[in-house]
Amino acid sequence: MKKLNYDIVVIGGGPAGLAAALEASKNGVDRILVLERSDRLGGILEQCIHNGFGLTYFKEELSGPEYATRFIKEVEKQPNIDIKTGTMVVEITPDKVVTAENREDGLFEVEAGAVILAMGCRERTRESITIPGDRVAGVMTAGTAQRYVNINGYLPGKEIVILGSGDIGLIMARRMTLEGCNVKGVLEVMPFSSGLIRNKVQCLDDFGIPLYLNHTVTKIHGKDRVEAVSIAEVDENRQPIPETEITVACDTLLLSVGLIPENELSQGAGIAMSPVTKGAVVDENRQTSVPGIFACGNVLQVHDLVDNVSAEAQVAGRSAACYVKGEIDVLDEAIAVKPGDNITYVVPQQITSKPSEDEKVVKLYMRVREPKEHIKLVVTNDAGDVLASYKRDIIAPGSMEMVPLLTKYVAAGQKGISVSVEEV
Repeated sequence: MKKLNYDIVVIGGGPAGLAAALEASKNGVDRILVLERSDRLGGILEQCIHNGFGLTYFKEELSGPEYATRFIKEVEKQPNIDIKTGTMVVEITPDKVVTAENREDGLFEVEAGAVILAMGCRERTRESITIPGDRVAGVMTAGTAQRYVNINGYLPGKEIVILGSGDIGLIMARRMTLEGCNVKGVLEVMPFSSGLIRNKVQCLDDFGIPLYLNHTVTKIHGKDRVEAVSIAEVDENRQPIPETEITVACDTLLLSVGLIPENELSQGAGIAMSPVTKGAVVDENRQTSVPGIFACGNVLQVHDLVDNVSAEAQVAGRSAACYVKGEIDVLDEAIAVKPGDNITYVVPQQITSKPSEDEKVVKLYMRVREPKEHIKLVVTNDAGDVLASYKRDIIAPGSMEMVPLLTKYVAAGQKGISVSVEEV
């Protein structure tokens, strides 16, 4: 078997992997290898032809392919970054040996000084939410439909119902409308949209597409292809209310019912996983429970903005570079970071390193459980002291929040901190 050696191996050539590799290169790492299972770099951005990318990172509005191309061009310029596309990683060991295969090299191993996980995520399918009915054509995830339309040039249907108000579902409601389809509505089992507010406005409201909150699909009808779906309101326990059930004729059902981080490789490496994010448990450097293995992007936590993916990947790339150079100064005792009232999760889940002199803040990312208006996000320590407080006009589960914590509180030796939502 062919054996290679690299300082850092990045698994995934999407927006996270590209940003991580580029940042590691900028931080003095000599040999970096990017492994991507697709034949092209760029990941999911290849099929996201709509605009709205790059507003934070590049300070201008780009399409998905434009955003990816900027990183691809920069990565390809770096003489210390090697790229292998069409390459499937089959195993990562705790001692950072990566086994992969492709047509050119066959099965090969790479011994790495550090590994960065950037495998992204996948969509939940019909099987994962168990909608009753026959197995008919015309039922697919919103991302599959997006690829059919934007990459392959196929129109999956004309009379569309969308289940789930995640961002890709909202975007495809607009996309299918622009292609001349009749989008009869978007159904959401929760009492609020699970996508970005701007996507709800720009993709549904601006096109007159109805959003039915507290609704779900109860059955799929059809012989060879979808002919109709039964929909119903749900109660406070998200259970269908039988007397509200109606049948809606359609030929296509698109599912936008959540994303799952691609963490089979992570689990195989013995990395501790979060039951909430479904990604790895990490510290502020994005280092997992296995020393020298880092995670970033949608494999760590599902992001709503690719700009945030790039920023998080830069942290992982910079930290991996520091790790291989032996420049991470570990605290005597890790500081646990916990979710408080109306907070679903916080990433990182712990702070383990002493901040460098040029680091002013540790950025804490989180999602809330319920939408609220006129609140503040409050960071407290175990003694109840307020370390930081930031007002927000509105918060929603579909939008990731970030609060900066001054590094002086890390140096002060906190035992644990938590983030909560409080009324103003």
